Amino acid sequence: MSTDRTAPTGVAESGAPPPAPVLSKLLKDGGTIEPVREILWGTSAGVRKYETAHEIPEEMRKLIIRLMVVQADTEFASIQQHRPWLDKAPTLEDRWIEARIVADEARHGLQACRILKDFGKEGDAYIDELLAKPEGHHKLDAFNMKFDRWSDVGAFTCFVDRVGVYQLRAFQECSYGPLARAMPLMLSEEQLHLNFGLSVLRRMAKNSGDYYGDKEEAQASIQKWYPRALDMFGHSNSETSRKAIDLGLKRWTNDEARAMYIKELTPMIEGLGLHLPPIDFDRHIS
Repeated sequence: MSTDRTAPTGVAESGAPPPAPVLSKLLKDGGTIEPVREILWGTSAGVRKYETAHEIPEEMRKLIIRLMVVQADTEFASIQQHRPWLDKAPTLEDRWIEARIVADEARHGLQACRILKDFGKEGDAYIDELLAKPEGHHKLDAFNMKFDRWSDVGAFTCFVDRVGVYQLRAFQECSYGPLARAMPLMLSEEQLHLNFGLSVLRRMAKNSGDYYGDKEEAQASIQKWYPRALDMFGHSNSETSRKAIDLGLKRWTNDEARAMYIKELTPMIEGLGLHLPPIDFDRHIS
């Protein structure tokens, strides 16, 4: 296999993908593409993707480790939050979906740890730390909050898991091949979580006495979880997010991803007869 890291030259063969800037624009706008081997955006656009930890520049190495530690931490924390509701969800179908969600989060945590293992002893040390982390001691506020009521489960999966989908979509076709290839299955599994969360809130908001909770409780859960979901995108004007784009790892800044998230979510919630609080309501990170 060639290790040449220069941009390809010459005329593209028939059936070859469009130039990298075109594909990068499609991804940036939220679209998807057929997998390709070239880096599609950033300072190395056009050269082949990195396939092993040994060839990654040090700056990129540190950032991938940092991103995967946070990713795995959220997956394992989510298991801790969901676990009590495996036996307390209102209906048998809700309990089955809760079990599916816990299984998905465990697999996603495993996937992030497999990428960390690419980085040898340093990655192994982080994995040991992640597996030993107790409930309530995680990196992001949203994952240190308990699910006190069933409405918390619905709002969490609708709002917080949706942020997680944006984070995963940001990695699609990124410059590190093993990470890029992990995305399609993870995104497919996450879709169940989003649909479930919205369904729980819908059933509560439209409740005629045959389901748990009511519209007021559904709205209260939105007030609780929506600010923490917006915080998850990180600081505005973050240098780390810009560096991730330059390195071809993520395709949006924090502000760009947050704006797309709000645009997607607003009509969904209004369609339930509920509303989102102002963007600066109860925010811890801006």
